[in-house]
Amino acid sequence: MKGPEGELPLIRQYKDWLQGNPAEDSPDRPEFFTHGIVVLDTNVLLSLYEYTPSAREQVLNALKSVQKRLWLPHQVGLEFVRGRHRVIAERAKALKDAPNTLNRRLGEANKAIIGAREFVQELLIKYARDTETSEILASKISSQAVDMLLDDWKKELIALVKGLKQHDLAPSSMDANDPVLPRVAELFGSNIAEAPDPAEIRVRVDEASSYRFPNQIPPGFFDAGKTTPLSAAGDYLLWEEVVRFIAASSDRDRLLFVSRDTKEDWYEPEELGRGRRPWPSLASELRARAGAELRIETPGQFYRGVNRFLDAEIAAETYEEIDRAAENAEEIIVTEREAAHTEPPTDLTLSAYRAAGLHIPPFPNSFPNILSWWLIGVTAQLGRRPPLDGEPRVSVAVATRSALPPAPEWLPGNCLRLGEWPFQSSSWIAPWFAQVVNSTPPADRRILQRLAAQQLDVTDSE
Repeated sequence: MKGPEGELPLIRQYKDWLQGNPAEDSPDRPEFFTHGIVVLDTNVLLSLYEYTPSAREQVLNALKSVQKRLWLPHQVGLEFVRGRHRVIAERAKALKDAPNTLNRRLGEANKAIIGAREFVQELLIKYARDTETSEILASKISSQAVDMLLDDWKKELIALVKGLKQHDLAPSSMDANDPVLPRVAELFGSNIAEAPDPAEIRVRVDEASSYRFPNQIPPGFFDAGKTTPLSAAGDYLLWEEVVRFIAASSDRDRLLFVSRDTKEDWYEPEELGRGRRPWPSLASELRARAGAELRIETPGQFYRGVNRFLDAEIAAETYEEIDRAAENAEEIIVTEREAAHTEPPTDLTLSAYRAAGLHIPPFPNSFPNILSWWLIGVTAQLGRRPPLDGEPRVSVAVATRSALPPAPEWLPGNCLRLGEWPFQSSSWIAPWFAQVVNSTPPADRRILQRLAAQQLDVTDSE
């Protein structure tokens, strides 16, 4: 396209929408690395706990090449210091649970082999009446024989899994021996933001929940179903903070934002003939409000750019760790929006109902999906059952404690029965949950309210 002086008004006004994906070889990309403000999302900083020590050291050294242009928003800093224990706890739990998971999968392999044998036996008897060969198979391929066959492999795999404990980071020693926090603090130095005024945060949360999210204005509108309006507004609070910081100085004319979050409230859905790209409206908003250009990159793209434009040394194996951590971070989260219209897997539903102690009554037909998803999420959150392999995380709130309701249709806590719901005057209840609870037999009604109250206590303490 022509330069800004020669652009027609239509082309100039909508150029962000007319451009394709931001290419890694675009001529202006080096300027973002050499002269732009660099903001790392919380997930980029928390990834440092997931790397091996050698990879972590390389990444931290590479970040020193942009140290003077790094800036830490208050929202990122808050999420980082609060989230680091969770990341380490999840890592420790994964290593602790690994032997049991391995045993379970080997047991499933045993069952699969026996099932295959039984299938062949059925065919032999049905089509050849060959009971003799069928009996030989049963004797030869028994459960005990399969276990013996798998035993050497099992010992080797278990030994490898147990050996991983030496790479563990103990949550209990984080305060004294955190390998990341001091390095991150040193990296940013004084380039960190002060906390916004609480009254201003409230205004921004209201802006997100009442206007931006209902109209799906990025970023963060996919988080609208999170447990509280404040937690749902996290991405928008970050964005608003960054935009205002960039706008505060005419010297800040480029923003390089690095995040491994590629959900559809940051990235436009893929269209025919064009891959996914960050929402063009984000670049337009930053230019309109701050007079600056925006570039959004994933960690893999960013660190390769640091290597390319700033001569930072990063090994190929480290790139593999960076990419792997980003891929593993594509966590599936079911929010209220998806829960209302998506049928949960039957095994997950049954597992959650049993863990809750419900009698699986006939709930109103218009609410089974969202109720089942909430039960799946709350029983896992409260430790009532171990999550199944590949189980998505559920972020559905049925109650909240706040001065104002998270949405106009939410009901005051006294819509539930006095003596059963403990937060009569200090809570708001999702309307669908109130309807389900008030139409449920007493025993299960109390179970649902007890789960909701426990979830509310856990959420408030996080």
